[in-house]
Amino acid sequence: MNLVRESDTIRTSGLGSCVGVVLYDERKKIAGMVHVMLPDSSLGKGAALNAAKFADTGIYALMELLKTEGVRPMSLKAKIAGGSQMFQFGSSDTVRIGPRNVEAVKNELNRLSIPLIAEDTGGSSGRTIEFDPASGVLSVRTVNEGTKEI
Repeated sequence: MNLVRESDTIRTSGLGSCVGVVLYDERKKIAGMVHVMLPDSSLGKGAALNAAKFADTGIYALMELLKTEGVRPMSLKAKIAGGSQMFQFGSSDTVRIGPRNVEAVKNELNRLSIPLIAEDTGGSSGRTIEFDPASGVLSVRTVNEGTKEI
């Protein structure tokens, strides 16, 4: 989880079943990104919980971080990418982690009243994403499909 202003970009790679969530303020040209690995913090193990790993805690933590930079929550918008179904065998929730991550991210955005402007989710390929807060463009690179902008 990190923040970036208009003179820089922010990126994450290795989004398989994980979901990259970008929250941004178009007017202030500031954005934050969190790399969500699991849908719910109850799945965490150990005493020291990394809030950024989970949809239910990471998106809220990112919103709070943006608030410390003067961003009003009502001005935030979201773009997301990832949530691939990386394994095709079995049907249990354990192998459906990508779709569960996407659903959890959308639920949390809805709970926080942050509109989801664009998404590139699902499929079976990993992604690398890069967000430019100056333009509001999220570039999504997929091995099989090349790069697209959302």
